[in-house]
Amino acid sequence: MVIRVLGGWGAILIYNEYQKEISGNNPNTTNNIMEMTAVVEALKLLKEKCDITIHSDSAYVVNAFEKGWIKNWQKNNWKTADKKPVKNMELWQEMIELLNKHEYKFVKVKGHSDNELNNRCDYLATSAIKQIENF
Repeated sequence: MVIRVLGGWGAILIYNEYQKEISGNNPNTTNNIMEMTAVVEALKLLKEKCDITIHSDSAYVVNAFEKGWIKNWQKNNWKTADKKPVKNMELWQEMIELLNKHEYKFVKVKGHSDNELNNRCDYLATSAIKQIENF
């Protein structure tokens, strides 16, 4: 059973002394989709090849790349180890396509802790959800 709820995402792009905050929402989504959307939407803003580090509190997103799940899913025709279809395949594929333009690594950060930028992203996501609730 998948429960779909109001969702929001937030990301901060940093280049030297410049920062850009982005966010969005979806009235019918899952937490994993919102975590993935934050990465995809940030990547869409990069106009040239970059050496990027993606910090995320989503073990789902970070482990997919750092533990090689993505490569295994692709080798297995987008099936999990237990032969079930990979959830959110289209979003994973879009993320891969965008990442392939760059040099990248993922870093797992602890959520809801003392990480200032992660807390700011959480605030952006929460604020984006409130925009849906106010309609």
